[in-house]
Amino acid sequence: MSSAGRIHSVEQGSGPLVLLVHGFPESWYSWRHQLPVLAAAGYRAVAVDVRGYGRSSKPEGAAAYRMLELVEDNVAVVHALGEQTAVIVGHDWGATIAANSALVRPDVFRAVGLLSVPYAPRGGPRPSEVFAKMGGEEEFYVSRFQEPGRAEAEIEPDVRGWLAGFYAALSADTMPPADGPDPHFASRGGTLRDRFPTGRLPAWLSEDDLDVYAAEFERTGMSGALNRYRNMDRDWEDLADFDGSPITQPSLFIGGAQDASTTWMADAINAYPATLPGLVASHILDGCGHWIQQERREEVNEILTGWLASLPA
Repeated sequence: MSSAGRIHSVEQGSGPLVLLVHGFPESWYSWRHQLPVLAAAGYRAVAVDVRGYGRSSKPEGAAAYRMLELVEDNVAVVHALGEQTAVIVGHDWGATIAANSALVRPDVFRAVGLLSVPYAPRGGPRPSEVFAKMGGEEEFYVSRFQEPGRAEAEIEPDVRGWLAGFYAALSADTMPPADGPDPHFASRGGTLRDRFPTGRLPAWLSEDDLDVYAAEFERTGMSGALNRYRNMDRDWEDLADFDGSPITQPSLFIGGAQDASTTWMADAINAYPATLPGLVASHILDGCGHWIQQERREEVNEILTGWLASLPA
């Protein structure tokens, strides 16, 4: 139990605890290819549904989804599992949650693995001001997501179709061409979905996989997931004491060469000697998009197990 109430998790294996944290718009299921491999390698692999997702509790009000609450959820899971420490690995928003968990609670999280989204220390202007300037004549998706109810109105009438398009838009084998309209932005008066590819799913996503994701969001609605975006200014305020702080524990980064998170945040990756002084390895996978542990499961599994084996006991 955490302050959110219940955090749902799926567990496989025994040994040192590895906590797996998903991103948007996903669930514990995003780690389905890692759970058995980590278990076979001698680890207790636990994938959670982040607060607001799946079968975890969904407290009322956007403020309940601030970063410090999610960090405490992760601490509560570790303790509920009878452990004192864990390695934490996250993807997308989960990478940011994992990084902040390691930053705020180094007593609990002894190492951190980041997939797709690089670590960038807290700092700079207020996030909402930065995002508002990114689109020019267009609107950046993060700004759209920050207004309560707006993204829900686009997504919830056809959750499955929207998810299929969003997953395809950020997958290396189905994403729009580089010279086409960017699906991270919407024209004024348009929707994000206007720019999503249609017609086929990415190779990593079967119809059955899509059914799993869609069924969860059709049941829960999208607000719990979207509330993460609605706390970015609040997080910036909450984490002021950590401005510019490095993460010193052993760390790992894996990014996709075709992922906007990797290219837009190239400066953050270049700053790793200062911001991640405990970095063990950084990998950029050629021909890979955003959904890295699903697009390139075998490579990611090999990198993860090799990194875990290198960590001090």
